[in-house]
Amino acid sequence: MYYIVYGFFYLISLLPLFILYRISDFAFFIIYHVVKYRRDVVMNNLQIAFPEKSDAEKKQIAKKFYKNFTDTFIETIKMISLSDKAFNRIVESDLSEAIKMAKTGKSIQFHAGHQFNWELANWVIAKDMPIPFIGIYMKIGSPAINKIFYKLRSKKGTILVSTHEFKNKMHALFNSQYCIGLAADQNPAHGYNAYWLNFFGKPAPFVTGPEKGAIKNNTAVIFMKLIKIKRGKYRFETEVLVEDVSNLKEGELTRLYRNKLEETIRQNPDNYLWSHRRWKWPYKSEYAEKWIDDAPIPNVEL
Repeated sequence: MYYIVYGFFYLISLLPLFILYRISDFAFFIIYHVVKYRRDVVMNNLQIAFPEKSDAEKKQIAKKFYKNFTDTFIETIKMISLSDKAFNRIVESDLSEAIKMAKTGKSIQFHAGHQFNWELANWVIAKDMPIPFIGIYMKIGSPAINKIFYKLRSKKGTILVSTHEFKNKMHALFNSQYCIGLAADQNPAHGYNAYWLNFFGKPAPFVTGPEKGAIKNNTAVIFMKLIKIKRGKYRFETEVLVEDVSNLKEGELTRLYRNKLEETIRQNPDNYLWSHRRWKWPYKSEYAEKWIDDAPIPNVEL
């Protein structure tokens, strides 16, 4: 089955981007207008994040999001046969600060959000960083599709580790200098084992692993901003959040990340994965000891 599915996607990937984007336009029409994939989730998320915007403005953001969503899927298929020369035309980036830091012997955590196109960002880091790049991924249910994505994501040298294997392999992986990419806005499995703070003004849980891992391994932390300049053109920018995490108080790194992520989303609101249920878990009073925001602890369940 793998060879059949891979062969099908490979043939599609050979099509020029201007044709692939016509396929994306058709997919957008089906997903947005016909299937209405997670439309309620998207509009509810936008209402939480941008209550000051009109319904028309939020609808416009939603439509652009769905277009970016289908474009990302098509671009990912294109990556199967994408040459280095073509890749360099699509992506511009500057990892000079991260490279400079790596040359001092420092390990690095790249923190990003669910912005498009994260598959291209994976290639940028793996290709340009002078130290091994570790990528954490969640296995896909279909073995054939999972194998295709594994091959694609490791194409530039990324060391892929599944979420189920990470705990058993982390000690060996972190035994020498490394860099790692983390979507640090990932929803935790449960609300009780997370950090809690406001995200766009509403309490939301943040996974604790990125902060605890940075402190435990004394890594530098760099925020990676993913910007879609136009269709088929991206720019990836980096900003050092913390060079020395040893003096940070609990929750401080997560707050810094939250602030930068919110700022980035506000600048390009349609380029964030709004179909992701970021406020899935409601805040409860029993989470008070995990409240790390500078804002007052909520006194009611929300």
